[in-house]
Amino acid sequence: MLQPKKQKYRKQQKGKMKGIAQRGSTLAFGSFGIKSLQTTWITARQIEAARQALSRYMKREGQIWIRIFPDKPITKKPAEVRMGKGKGAPEMFVARIVPGLMLFEAEGVPLAIAKEALRLAAQKLPVTTRFVVRPDYDLAESTL
Repeated sequence: MLQPKKQKYRKQQKGKMKGIAQRGSTLAFGSFGIKSLQTTWITARQIEAARQALSRYMKREGQIWIRIFPDKPITKKPAEVRMGKGKGAPEMFVARIVPGLMLFEAEGVPLAIAKEALRLAAQKLPVTTRFVVRPDYDLAESTL
């Protein structure tokens, strides 16, 4: 699963997620993609589940880009432990998702296959998404 190799600090504060994506909001690599419409956290496990669904439907043809990375540690205290006594140990890593952020991109497959594959991947994620196509993509060519 995805997680940082090295971090300056083991634990982070919860923080607040406000606003919309300033960067990473356009297609940078592929011709198709899914863009988030909500604010949420996505765990490394959810990203991996979406990646597997995407690559299995595309039958490992074409190319996939994951545009998000889980770099925020989420802590959790053990079960049946009383309040206090400090912050819990890091449990998992999450990616911060804001509206307009590109989550996945795909290339090298027909439009219909890419649309269905990205729909299946979006079902694995706890966020509503929108399918996007590169503006200069030739739709007449995709019917082949």
